[in-house]
Amino acid sequence: MSSRQNPTSKSTRIRVGLTIGDPSGVGPAVTLKAVNALKGLADFVVIGDSWVLGKTQNPRLGTQNFKLVDLNNIDHKNFSFGKVRAEYGRASVEYLDKAMELIREKMIDCLVTAPISKEAINLAGYRYSGHTEYLKEKGRAKDIVMLLLNDRLRFALATRHIPFNKVSSKITRGTLKKTILITHKSLQELFAIRNPRIVICGLNPHASDNGVIGREENKVIKPVARKLRRVIKNLEGPITADVAIYRLMSGRYDCAIAMYHDQALIPLKLSGFDTGVNMTLGLSFVRTSPLHGTAFDIAKSNLLAIPSSMIAAVKLAIKCTRNLKKA
Repeated sequence: MSSRQNPTSKSTRIRVGLTIGDPSGVGPAVTLKAVNALKGLADFVVIGDSWVLGKTQNPRLGTQNFKLVDLNNIDHKNFSFGKVRAEYGRASVEYLDKAMELIREKMIDCLVTAPISKEAINLAGYRYSGHTEYLKEKGRAKDIVMLLLNDRLRFALATRHIPFNKVSSKITRGTLKKTILITHKSLQELFAIRNPRIVICGLNPHASDNGVIGREENKVIKPVARKLRRVIKNLEGPITADVAIYRLMSGRYDCAIAMYHDQALIPLKLSGFDTGVNMTLGLSFVRTSPLHGTAFDIAKSNLLAIPSSMIAAVKLAIKCTRNLKKA
């Protein structure tokens, strides 16, 4: 399909847009594998470059179980998988730009994004630290939250991709309050959980032992929790992160508020690496992505590109979009 054409469908199924991410990474391969594995589950619209998709040598490319928006934006000369290049960063942002256009025109219902290279997009002149920041700007969202999950755990992040020595200063009463409120609302609307059970992880060891090991719990986290418990019935914490995560895994809570990136990522990848999904809360539409990167080191081999996380991202996007339509 030419990029000048718009995907249309009379089907009542969810219309899922998928961007192929960095064309030099595993995105093209896992995208094709996912839509083929989920054939018939939704109406799929793949946004990318047809020549690059053909280079994955996927034998099912010709089955046409998806519509292709072909931006034809990759120079065939000297193309190679597994390379960090500005032109590939530019192309990956162009796929996102087209996807946002389709969202605005209501041609797709939700968006699943294959991995991009932060290094490549910055080489191309874009100043985004990742998909989340791009989507906040282009989606005109006032506040957003990164939700990371697998088939056992859900974590909403109080801070995202920032150096560890800046985490404490970025956790303010205002930002933490917004994170919890957006998470609570999204659990209700996207996951159809009527009364979400949320636990707040402490930042410091032992959640500071009441101020003995750090001040953030007493100065910031506890005051926010006390105030929000007036409007959120099932809100607990802050409690020491290891206990919070154990109880989350045991089913006591529906979601945990993690204070920083790896506080969530380590238990997620230990408990279900292949089913991990990244989700952006606070947008007017559902957006998910696989919980892995571009994997440049294996991108040259289509056989090594495992689509399980991408499949999980697509399934979640469909499920949450259905719930959002009912909310």
